[in-house]
This record gives sequence, C-alpha cells and structure tokens, in this order.
Amino acid sequence: MKKILLASAALSMTAGFAMAEAHGKTIRMGTEGAYPPYNFINDAGEVDGFERELGDELCKRAELTCEWVKNDWDSIIPNLVSGNYDNIMAGMSITDERKEVISFTQNYYPPTASAYVAASEDADIEGGVVAGQTATIQAGHVAESGATLIEFATPEETVAAVRNGEADAVFADKDYLVPIVEESGGELMFVGDDVPLGDGIGMGLRQSDTELRDTFDAVITEMKEDGSLNEMLKKWFGEDTNTYE
Repeated sequence: MKKILLASAALSMTAGFAMAEAHGKTIRMGTEGAYPPYNFINDAGEVDGFERELGDELCKRAELTCEWVKNDWDSIIPNLVSGNYDNIMAGMSITDERKEVISFTQNYYPPTASAYVAASEDADIEGGVVAGQTATIQAGHVAESGATLIEFATPEETVAAVRNGEADAVFADKDYLVPIVEESGGELMFVGDDVPLGDGIGMGLRQSDTELRDTFDAVITEMKEDGSLNEMLKKWFGEDTNTYE
C-alpha cells in the first residue's frame, strides 16, 4: 500500500509541473517570509529580500512566470511535496537528511556560519537552554549537543526567548543574527565560536521535477559565472560576505 501511495504521489507531482508548463510556464515559489535578509514581508505586504530578488531574476532568465507563495517553515517541505507550490526558496540549507525527501539545485549561497547569541557573555551554551527554530539544521545541532533544546515555529520567537529569559541563548544563521545584535544596543551579543553547518543554501524541489531543477541550475551557474550573483550577495549581506570565485 505504501508503494502504491508513493507512486500515486509521484504521478500527481509530475502532472502538477506539466500543468504549470501548459499554462504559460507559471511556477509557484514557496518561501517563509520571516527570515530577513533572505526573505521577509515588506511594508506593502509583499515577499521581499535576497531570495525574492534572486528568484525573480532566475525566473526572468529562464523565461518563466513566477508567483510567490508564503508558507510557515514547519510545513514548508510537506507542502512542496503535496504540490502547493513548485519549489522552495527560504534560506534552506542543503543537507543529506532533506535530500531523502526533496532534491536541491546547486547552492546559491555558499556554506556560512551559524552562531550563538545571548544576553550575557557567560551564557551556558554547552549545558544550558538554547533556542532554535523547529526543523532547522541549527535545532538539530543543539539537540545533539549537551544543551537543552527549546524549539519555536519562527525565528523571531527564538530571539524573544533569549530576551525574556526563557532561553540562555539562541542558535541560528549568523547572517540572520548580525543585524539583530547590532540593533539591540548591547542587550544581545555573540558568544562562543561560529559553527559551520550544511552545504550552503539551495532551492528545494520535488524529486520528480528534474527538468525544472536543471533549468534553475543552469541559470544559477550563469549568474555565478557573470558575477551577478556575487553582486546580489554583497548587496544583501555586505561586502565581507562569502562569494563565489
């Protein structure tokens, strides 16, 4: 029965993409809209950020019409698999565990560091309580450490847990935490060493959508080679961010 259900799901996914091609090549781009500067909702109520700009450029070069769909992080992979949208651009790190369920393009953001932020220099990040966003590689890392993991649905809640004393520290992408620390006026600070995790950030797709993956892969390669991806990375993450040689 399980094999029959999986086969049916695969046929449904393939049909879904074929239908998208038949109707003006409209591709639905799934994102969280809550992880600046990767993705966020701007004052006009629209998806914005690095991934919105990059995704729109990828679609333009691939001659696709793309529509953005906002989805909560904790269900973002299941809703891709079930066909609610055609790909994920949501600051998602490429990991072997996720590859068992979905496929990825090559990374469009090089592997970067994760970091701990706390309200005190002597926060216990090894044996204390550390906040992490549910279903992230950071939460998985904390769970395997000596610390007690406390999980939240959104990144904002993980930082709030440190501010209100519910957690000793938060562990997340350093790129996400840098502006929060800078704007805290000394209330929050980085503690401990940076931790490299994952194989960079890529676009997630259903495993059956090989043609769509190859299409986006080719355009990502083009943007790496002509330098436009590096320019976009520096625009959103600063001149010192990791770029492609």
